Amino acid sequence: MEKLRKSNGEDETLEIVPLGAPTALEPAGPASSKVEVDLAAATHRGLVRATNEDHYLALRFGRSLETVSTNIAEGSLEPSFDQTGYGLVVADGMGGMAAGEVASRTALSKLVEMVVNTPDWFMRLDQREDVARVTRRMTQRFRLIDDELRESAQKNRALLGMGTTLTVAVSLGLNLLIGHIGDSRAYLLRGRRLHQLTRDDTLAQALIDAGIADPEDTATRAMRHVLTAAIGSTGEPVDPQVQRLHLNHNDQILLCTDGLTGMVADEVIASTLLAAPSAGDACQSLVDLALSAGGLDNVTIVLARYRVLT
Repeated sequence: MEKLRKSNGEDETLEIVPLGAPTALEPAGPASSKVEVDLAAATHRGLVRATNEDHYLALRFGRSLETVSTNIAEGSLEPSFDQTGYGLVVADGMGGMAAGEVASRTALSKLVEMVVNTPDWFMRLDQREDVARVTRRMTQRFRLIDDELRESAQKNRALLGMGTTLTVAVSLGLNLLIGHIGDSRAYLLRGRRLHQLTRDDTLAQALIDAGIADPEDTATRAMRHVLTAAIGSTGEPVDPQVQRLHLNHNDQILLCTDGLTGMVADEVIASTLLAAPSAGDACQSLVDLALSAGGLDNVTIVLARYRVLT
């Protein structure tokens, strides 16, 4: 069990497992074909910024097999075999001129390129060894994206200092893996409670964790945008936070950039997710709330709603 601190200062626990933890795997749960996912996304450049340096991906991927003809006795083979997974990604770029936009776009493009070129796709996470291999693979992909951005900046001095946050969530059935660097966030809405799954890589969060700053102090708030880790821009490469979580029926997973969390309180995000009839409606409502609060930054949201079919 890991203790999470909500933005209002309250502590609560949620069973999330960091990379390398020795705890036992959750039961495999229903096949992915029995898990219905309502997936949607929205982005807006905001009311102040001239460009949108955020990029996002909402993906569905799968593996299928259908028997067209055979002389094997009826009932010996399943007539079809289908497995489906989902990917959610947000990246918030930073850097001068168009460099931030280039950084976030390059990060997502490189990620897709690596996934497509992977010869062995994992479509189930029933074994501890499978989870370990997938989490190592996610860490390696973050490293390669970091290398790509650094090399691009070395070749083009106009891109020096560019970087991006990167938050990735991948679900296979009811198993969820998250990789994260920066201050974009992943949230879980379970029941009526919103849990922040990722830890902000910011100076403010580091001081709060050290017990020398109050989350609500004005000075602390001013340091929320000072990143201590990002893809491409920091002095030394940093590995991502990687964790896994077993989802439940009716869970919602939200990925967003700080253009949302800097404008809209967690309590309002939770109530909006609960009230919206669909993932698409929820995304648009959250964008509208960020804009009505001032729209000081680009805002990007990717949302997945999980339902187990009976």
